[in-house]
Amino acid sequence: MLDELRQRLRAMEKTTGIEDGRGLVPLGMADVDAALGGGLARGALHEIAAAGEAHLAAATGFTLGLAACARNVLWIAEDMALNESGAPYGPGLDFFKRAPERLVTVAVAHKRDLLWAMEEALRCRALGAVIGEVRHGAIDSVAVRRLSLAAAESGALALLLRAQPAHDASTAMTRWIAGAAPSAPAHDFEFGSPRFAAQLVRNRRGPLGSWILEWRDTDERFVLAATHAQPVAAPLLNRPRQKVA
Repeated sequence: MLDELRQRLRAMEKTTGIEDGRGLVPLGMADVDAALGGGLARGALHEIAAAGEAHLAAATGFTLGLAACARNVLWIAEDMALNESGAPYGPGLDFFKRAPERLVTVAVAHKRDLLWAMEEALRCRALGAVIGEVRHGAIDSVAVRRLSLAAAESGALALLLRAQPAHDASTAMTRWIAGAAPSAPAHDFEFGSPRFAAQLVRNRRGPLGSWILEWRDTDERFVLAATHAQPVAAPLLNRPRQKVA
């Protein structure tokens, strides 16, 4: 009876949508999901790096898009990252349908504090995703492995946001390099939907790939961007035939 009660309590503590700490998060794009083996793996560590300093905002938006499936998110950042790039912006979070009350932010002084806080947070079953924003430098392989194990225990998404591509050893399920891509023009001089150049450079479940993704806020997900950035002109109707001499 005690064992049964413990199992019921553990099930009640789990985040909605996570079954037995495992499962996949389909991104809704056949090509991308096929490469990922069905979708982004829950209970695993995923690394997202900005293509360069100028693309850090795009990498941040891409990370938020991946975490859109999680109800409660904890964002941990180094003080240096907050000083250089600023804290998450409320209206920007609204665009990604991330309610401020569902996002808790934590600032830490050192990288070792960030990794410790991520590991502890991943063991909390009230969180669906934990984002750690690391500014510069390599990360200890033992610490990365501990993050992977902690995510596997709870079934949460562990997302490590890095300011530049990394070449150190990692137990991450996937590694992405994200950058900004030109948006399609909208009507009346409005900004088009944000687009991301997403490169899957490490994938333990399948092949690598590169895609241009567009965030569609109407249904809160990524879609593959259209092939043509500009509208294609329709053929003229009732075109008069030219006379042949």
